[in-house]
Amino acid sequence: MQKKQNYSSPYKLEGKIPLGQAILYGLQHVMAMFVGNLTPVLLITGACALDGGLQLQIIQNAMLMAGVITLLQLFTIGPVGAKLPIVMGTSSGFIGVCSGIAATMGQGIVTYGAIIFASFIGGLFETVLGFFLKPLRRFFPALVTGTVVMAIGLSLISVGINSFGGGNNNGDFGSLPNLFVGTVVLVTIILLKHFTKGVTSTASILIGIIVGYIVCGIMGIILPTTYQYVDPATQETVTKTCSWVLDFSKVSNASWFAVPAFMPFGFSKDMIDLRAIIPIVIMFIVTAVETVGDTSAITEGGLGREATDKELSGSVICDGLGSSIASFFGVLPNTSFSQNVGLIAMTKIVNLFAISTGAIFLVLCGLFPKLAAIIQMMPQSVLGGAAVMMFASIVVSGIQLVTKDGVSNRTVTIVSVALGLGYGLGANAGILANLPQFVELIFGGSGIVPAAIIAMILNIAIPQDKETA
Repeated sequence: MQKKQNYSSPYKLEGKIPLGQAILYGLQHVMAMFVGNLTPVLLITGACALDGGLQLQIIQNAMLMAGVITLLQLFTIGPVGAKLPIVMGTSSGFIGVCSGIAATMGQGIVTYGAIIFASFIGGLFETVLGFFLKPLRRFFPALVTGTVVMAIGLSLISVGINSFGGGNNNGDFGSLPNLFVGTVVLVTIILLKHFTKGVTSTASILIGIIVGYIVCGIMGIILPTTYQYVDPATQETVTKTCSWVLDFSKVSNASWFAVPAFMPFGFSKDMIDLRAIIPIVIMFIVTAVETVGDTSAITEGGLGREATDKELSGSVICDGLGSSIASFFGVLPNTSFSQNVGLIAMTKIVNLFAISTGAIFLVLCGLFPKLAAIIQMMPQSVLGGAAVMMFASIVVSGIQLVTKDGVSNRTVTIVSVALGLGYGLGANAGILANLPQFVELIFGGSGIVPAAIIAMILNIAIPQDKETA
């Protein structure tokens, strides 16, 4: 007689769940972060004008490293890792800094190599910072981390709605087909989430994305797949493929198996350049703040509690050490992905075994490029249909953190000023144009860092209220 398998709940960290369910839940996380994991690589290798062959090697390595470092974050080695469902990937936060380095140093392999060497140094710096995070924990009470989490969610909402419209790099941004696809995906997720039970409810994100693929395939048969528009720069008529079209050529052109390249472009002493090292090390401080926020959002949104000192320290150490390891494969810094934080806040599925199947799939994508190409061809509007809801869930998690001990006048002041002034400054970086460049590097961009800094300063400066409002 076959022994009955005892399974755990997907809403608990430890324990095994059925493999089929685990794969579904893991693929949801891969779908949520896949495009975001590759976008910084494409943008920064493009800014450095690397050739197509080298770019493809780095893309392949980026998928492999995301999977490996996620597994390290999930299951830990010593103090490295939080043992929380944190999904790692190539950080988009470094795009602005790295683009600025390319503009200063010029294009070419030496510039990209300087960025990667600086990432190695910055990763080691963040690793050391992680070991000293415990005495710094008092600067990150629920009020501060909740504000950071809210800023993270707010910074991603515009990304989600941009994808919903098809991506503004396409001439058909906001077209009716793009909006239709995004709406179908979003409505499918809502219906499955709240009007069904079991796997169809908990895997609603993945099923919604699959429905989006199917809708795009049907539209490709019944609708024109190209459009024309006038290029404002050249005033010439340009013919482009609609952004919602499934590009199967990416799959057919991809190889079945490829060995990841170690140090794909070599190393030379010219790649040691302070023009890259200084701004990137500063960005790693920013990354540590974001990782603290992401870790807090996961424990609050998925587990209903605050993160422990060990979890915060482990997540930051893994952030830094993982980035240093990734640099040996020519991969940009790896950090926790806020997209996946939103997915956990929405589904409450925190099972490490489930998330690990997604990490293993990323590793396989790094070894078998055809698997990666299937996800890589995902239209932006399909991703956007899921993203707008996931990203807004992060904001809700932040609100829960901020209000868990009640809402006092002090709470209102700190959150209002941190989000109004801090997040506002960062999200509208043009206002900082007349200040020194290092100020722009630190405070410009997403708005997360200035919101965090202002929240910490006000939390120290404003005395505690005796009574909540």
